[in-house]
Amino acid sequence: MIIVPEAAIANLVTPEASFAAVEKVFASMAAKSAYNFPVIREAIGHADALYGFKSGFDRAALNLGLKSGGYWPGNADKGLTNHQSTVFLFDADTGRCRAVVGGNLLTALRTAAAAAVSVAHLARRDAKVLGIVGAGHQAAFQLRAVAAQRPFERVVAWNRSPEKLSGLREVAEGLGLAFETVSLDDLGAQADVIVTITSSFDAILGADQVRPGTHLACMGTDTKGKQEVDAALLGRATVFTDEIAQSTTIGEAQHAIADLTLRLEDIVELGAVINGDHPGRSSDDEITLFDGTGVGLQDLAVAAAVVDLAVERGVATEVEF
Repeated sequence: MIIVPEAAIANLVTPEASFAAVEKVFASMAAKSAYNFPVIREAIGHADALYGFKSGFDRAALNLGLKSGGYWPGNADKGLTNHQSTVFLFDADTGRCRAVVGGNLLTALRTAAAAAVSVAHLARRDAKVLGIVGAGHQAAFQLRAVAAQRPFERVVAWNRSPEKLSGLREVAEGLGLAFETVSLDDLGAQADVIVTITSSFDAILGADQVRPGTHLACMGTDTKGKQEVDAALLGRATVFTDEIAQSTTIGEAQHAIADLTLRLEDIVELGAVINGDHPGRSSDDEITLFDGTGVGLQDLAVAAAVVDLAVERGVATEVEF
């Protein structure tokens, strides 16, 4: 069995590699050669933690396994990341455990990569202004990954506590992008692409705050009840997702489906666009929205790439198991 610890991940994976792995997974899912198993996510009644499993199997890549982990809100006080996870990969031919991989940085990178893939395939080509809603740990990853997909010139951002946007400003300016803290109204009026990355259970962005032609990537924490944007916005938009089942139960589409603003058959798998089975954006005035729910296959794909590279570079630890 191969062990790749969390400390080794940063030197083994890049945003570009994460993008390629996630894009390939979305294509495989749409082609029905890869599928996710039902998600388990539970409040454990200790440390206010949410804990769960995401798993699946990609027949094309032979990636079989699961990510185990969750959210411990008190970890920041202990000098730890609130999100903690580990990826387990299994040999699809024998069922033996092939690898154990640290999953914290991988989760951040694959989440950012999913938003980036959506921007690459759905945003207007002339997009110049990137809007970010949220300033948590994941926001900087989103900014770096998405900024590489279009010739952005400026970043406009909003957070409930504006002072927390200072770190995001540093990232933007490090990328050579002007940065401005704005109101939600101004963000919607200026942004060509909007990424929401919060843990909200109440809509932050309203349908009337988003202008025609905008692409949105809703990437915040997915669980029953979560909501980052008004359900009416999904009614105005063409809605894409990584997996329809998760989008409608724990993702951004759950509220729009419940109040009949959106029909199940109106939601499109992003992989269908990647495969050429759906045209994606149809006009410069169309609002497109990607509901990124974070599927287990993404974790497996990026983890498998890390394992292969760790073995190639001789930095993997192998143990009898």
